Amino acid sequence: MAEPTNGPATAVAARRGAPGNGSAAGTDVDRELSGLDALELALPPAPSAARRIFDGAWPKVAAIVIALLLWQLVAWSGWKPTYLLPGPAKAFRALWNARSALLSGAGTTLTHGVEFYLIALALGTVIAVVITQSRVVRTAVAPILSGLQTMPSVAWVPFAILLFGVGTARPIMFVAILGATPAIAIGTISGIDAVPPSLLRVGRILGTRGIGHYRYVVLPAALPGYVAGMKQGWAFLWRSLMAGELIAQVPGHADLGMLLSQYQDLSRSADVIATMLIILAIGLIMDTVVFSRLEQSVLRRRGLTTD
Repeated sequence: MAEPTNGPATAVAARRGAPGNGSAAGTDVDRELSGLDALELALPPAPSAARRIFDGAWPKVAAIVIALLLWQLVAWSGWKPTYLLPGPAKAFRALWNARSALLSGAGTTLTHGVEFYLIALALGTVIAVVITQSRVVRTAVAPILSGLQTMPSVAWVPFAILLFGVGTARPIMFVAILGATPAIAIGTISGIDAVPPSLLRVGRILGTRGIGHYRYVVLPAALPGYVAGMKQGWAFLWRSLMAGELIAQVPGHADLGMLLSQYQDLSRSADVIATMLIILAIGLIMDTVVFSRLEQSVLRRRGLTTD
């Protein structure tokens, strides 16, 4: 009677090419298993924080250096007199000399921008939720939102002045909110449309209804698109805010728009460029430090990116 053997153990031994079995296949399997064992080796260490900062910063620094070099070359070309088109050195000198007024104006403008943005964010979110509730409402309102988004914000300034008059910040608020709300609403609608139907069914099975359904299921699931809409809404609001401040000036409010208009009236080109640099810097900082980081954090938590 044959000796009983352990089937699985014998199979493993055969796969590993046990000594004495004389199987060439065993050698091949050993090679494959050694490759699998190599996967268990320690991964190379992650780059240091300094290295990550350097890798993320040098392309931006290089782009800034190239832009400054091109600016200086245009100034040297003699295309325009230096009192109209100063070089970078003169513009940065004007920026330093007027730093107190520019920082105060930047604080006023940024404060208004954040306040108006929060209002636009609330309005855009509510509008998006209402639109997605009804196909009829969506068919009627969605094209209007797209039209409002493409309409230049500066075109609303005369109408806002007629509505609210001059001397107050209401025309500026009207233009800024009207510029940002459609972008936020459209981004939110796109995020809600991308929510998987199976997730919505699970939420309803668990008993979510009405506002709770949107608060705990729909909006969290639509968060990537929602954040993209928030980012785009800030860009539209910042441009609309600058247009409003340039035209609908408020006495006693030394914001960036008023400073830009005053420097233009005095033909102080270096100060105009310095103010424009502050406006550009604030826009870049808000986009890079706030919204891009928020967007990357949301995508990373969802497993949509490893960057």
